[in-house]
Amino acid sequence: MTFKEYPYVRPDLEQIKKDYEEVINTFQNAASADEQIDAFDRINKVRSNFLTMQALCSIRNHIDTTDEFYESEQNFFNENTPIYANYENQLSKSLYNSKFKDDLEKKYGKQLFALIEANLKTFKEEIIEDLQEENKLNTEFVKLSASAKIEFDGKTLNLSQMGPYAVSLDRDIRRSAEAAVMGFFEQNEAKYDDIYDKLVKVRTRIAKKLGFENFIELGYARLGRTDYDHHMVANYRKQVERDLVPVATRIHQDKTKRLGIENPKSYDLNISFKSGNPKPKGNRDFLVEKAKFMYHEMSKETGEFIDFMIDHELLDLEAKKGKAGGGFCHFLPEFKSPFIFSNFNGTQGDVDVLTHEAGHAFQVYSSRDYMIPEYHWPTYEACEIHSMSMEFFAWPWIHLFFEEDTDKYIYSHLAGTITFIPYGVCVDEFQHLMYENPEMKPDERKAVWRKLEKRYLPHKVYENQFLEKGTFWYRQSHIFSVPFYYIDYTLAQVCAHQYWIRNYENHEKAWESYYKLCQQGGSKSFLNLLDFSGLKNPFVDGTVKEIAQKVLEFLDNFDQSKIV
Repeated sequence: MTFKEYPYVRPDLEQIKKDYEEVINTFQNAASADEQIDAFDRINKVRSNFLTMQALCSIRNHIDTTDEFYESEQNFFNENTPIYANYENQLSKSLYNSKFKDDLEKKYGKQLFALIEANLKTFKEEIIEDLQEENKLNTEFVKLSASAKIEFDGKTLNLSQMGPYAVSLDRDIRRSAEAAVMGFFEQNEAKYDDIYDKLVKVRTRIAKKLGFENFIELGYARLGRTDYDHHMVANYRKQVERDLVPVATRIHQDKTKRLGIENPKSYDLNISFKSGNPKPKGNRDFLVEKAKFMYHEMSKETGEFIDFMIDHELLDLEAKKGKAGGGFCHFLPEFKSPFIFSNFNGTQGDVDVLTHEAGHAFQVYSSRDYMIPEYHWPTYEACEIHSMSMEFFAWPWIHLFFEEDTDKYIYSHLAGTITFIPYGVCVDEFQHLMYENPEMKPDERKAVWRKLEKRYLPHKVYENQFLEKGTFWYRQSHIFSVPFYYIDYTLAQVCAHQYWIRNYENHEKAWESYYKLCQQGGSKSFLNLLDFSGLKNPFVDGTVKEIAQKVLEFLDNFDQSKIV
């Protein structure tokens, strides 16, 4: 079957409830570990079905936010996922409190029980209505951003379709495009403020009901962070500010000189070269064809993977009317199918999707045979190692996409992986401050954002007064939808840089390590996966500094005549 033929059937919550009750009853009365293992294997089929239908609904709702059927189904999941979470909570308790727990750990591994321990902290029946409200607010945010109709260049465009204008060689166009995009956010300022204010407050209310001081520790538990805490993350942010912000600032200064811009503004930050940013040399079909060739040459495993994705039509890549913004990879357990969603708009980001999101998809394809859903994906910060490392493993074939722009892509891609990290850390600290101070007013939140930008992104100077007020974060969906996720990109980037270094030293060993990491799925925690792969821990002082120095050395030795 192709993706369009994958059948969607709304889950029967009454039957699911009976299935869970039956399995939990078996757990309570089992005379042996084998009985519990059989029962857990049975319920995992039910769990896989629910997760598959939820993912199918979400993907199809994102592909067309105006489709009334899938909008209605999304509302069903918004209402009922918290109820389903209650069944999951009861199952988790049965597993965690099993009198045969030692036997179950031998069968399924310790990570399952570490995840359960974290998950048990995140749910009580008393929070079901709050979770329903949180889900509705998330959907409201997605719909609001997808509703953008920006009149520009004689066209009506959404946020994704405005992307090419942000990298125009014409500075006036870049300035106007920034103003047009932010005009949409300014028109909807009160709506964004209201949605975020309600999200902060409902999450804080949930945290209090669960016995937490604030949402921060709960947010970490929701993300399955079993071996590090916010104190370790705070120390990592200090490393970035001390050791990496100066390097990122240097990269921006070099770029400004190259562009010949005396007083760079925020709308100049997306352009890297006087001759224009690298652009892929073809449309969607051209890029997919080149990706297919690349992955067949890269390894036997990636060749099999890309054929599966193409043959089953598991790529929805182009921006179009009514489609939600952004890009992501989902997994459909019953079909053992990853799915890649993006919004191609003719920029180098189109190729990044075919390496970054394909890295996610390849990882979950490599771990698709795990019987328990918890092990299909690792926690988010480990997930992003696979995606960001795949971007680097694609370098030997990147000329297929960019042709004469290849050197510009390699330089800007590597430079961008460094300049991105301070932004990701800025997003993270902002969120910590928001949930430490949930009663902040909208204007106070904006002032905090702008203050953090000046610390971590000192090169960012606004001409647009709405942005100067501190509103850029409206554009960062993770702040609304997945609190505390964004730092994961930066932690993973530090790990991916290590694969970039290893790949230069010995490609075969680097790829072997990477593929084995993908096969581990979520069967180990973040720090245990680093140990498994021999990767240095980003939380340890010195790791960030070492990476920054090696990247800067490569950029300093790059032939600048190739990147005018």
